[in-house]
Amino acid sequence: MPFDPEKDKVLKKWKSEETGLLVTINRYGEGEAKLQIGPRVFTRKDGQETQRKAGRLSIEDLEWFYEIIDDVKEELSRRVEPE
Repeated sequence: MPFDPEKDKVLKKWKSEETGLLVTINRYGEGEAKLQIGPRVFTRKDGQETQRKAGRLSIEDLEWFYEIIDDVKEELSRRVEPE
């Protein structure tokens, strides 16, 4: 079955204003909600937003992620079916 972008949903998003790193909770179709780290979003000089792979995380990325981790865990836990 080919990938269908209509089925790929972002359920919740966090963005670091300092580094542009995105952390999202996504769900494809009726599948399990999962965490995605990256990409990075930048605003170019012409004002247009562009994305790049997250790559390796800096200490600034890690400190920001540490600040939001409880919120991320709580949100993901709400969206995952208990086993």
